Amino acid sequence: MDKKLLMRGSEAMAEAAIRAGCRFYFGYPITPQTELAEYLARELPKRGGVFLQAESEIAAINMVFGASVTGARAMTSSSSPGISLKQEGISYMAGCELPGVIVNVSRGGPGLGNIAPSESDYFQAVKGGGHGDYRNIVLAPYSVQEAADLCYLAFDLSEKYRNPVMILCSAVVAQMMEPVVFMPQREPVDTEMPWVLTGAKGREPRVIKSLRLSVEELEQHNRHLQEKYATIREKEVRYETKGLEDAELVVVAFGTSARIAGSAVDAAREKGYKVGLLRPVTLFPFPTVALRRLAGRVKKFLVLELNSGQMVEDVEIAVAGKAAVHFYGRMGGSVPTPEEDLEEIVRQYKDKT
Repeated sequence: MDKKLLMRGSEAMAEAAIRAGCRFYFGYPITPQTELAEYLARELPKRGGVFLQAESEIAAINMVFGASVTGARAMTSSSSPGISLKQEGISYMAGCELPGVIVNVSRGGPGLGNIAPSESDYFQAVKGGGHGDYRNIVLAPYSVQEAADLCYLAFDLSEKYRNPVMILCSAVVAQMMEPVVFMPQREPVDTEMPWVLTGAKGREPRVIKSLRLSVEELEQHNRHLQEKYATIREKEVRYETKGLEDAELVVVAFGTSARIAGSAVDAAREKGYKVGLLRPVTLFPFPTVALRRLAGRVKKFLVLELNSGQMVEDVEIAVAGKAAVHFYGRMGGSVPTPEEDLEEIVRQYKDKT
């Protein structure tokens, strides 16, 4: 491990990407993620990589597609409207089973919205976002250290499952500064990658495509993808918990909301309320099984988000009517204080409905 450094979240993700073996970055400036691109523009070429500011977000994601086909670790980043423009390319990568990492430093919406923190891109990230029956692996950091750690994981999972991986965080995580310790630089591993197009020298030719005009062929491919997503659900769920042993009310929150909720849960415990916290680290795969098990003994769930209630739908699916599910959220870039979260926690705890 290296020494501890004080860094902004966006820059920590950029440094972690380089150390994880990223050699190509393609992107386009948009607030509040531009610092990530600025860091890579400065540092990536010094360390044997390529930084290219594309002419558009659409071009950037298709450049990631092209680099991925060569076997290189490639990455792009943007903020909410820019991620929307990348959706077609992400769908193509999922259909072609190509790895690639996408960072979304989400901002207030819909439309151009504002540059304030938001978690309203949950649906877009977790449900696919583009066309077709595909899923992204989605990681949701709540600290600068975790943002860096999940960057390493993102590249590993992307190659392991030949699937796009999105790191979804708000402007709070990307813009704040905290101590971070990086893992050592990873050297490229010379292994055979079955999707890489290097010329058919001594092997059968490979074709990378998402166009399958035969209905039977496309259905078979879709079944294969769904089997892969089922494996991801089985093996790659990550979450953290606090105070669930005797909890009567469980708060469910991710990212920035979980950071605030954690303080509110601690304060509620100090006041004698039996409250716990479950924080999904992977938004897809979602910790459905963990929530379903809790639903058998917990009276109520309270979902806290910086949106109108998007993750709450996945919590309701997991709970399957076995316990009440309530929601409290702020929209348009508004961020609640721990005191406001605490007030809602206490209100829901005392409310028997």
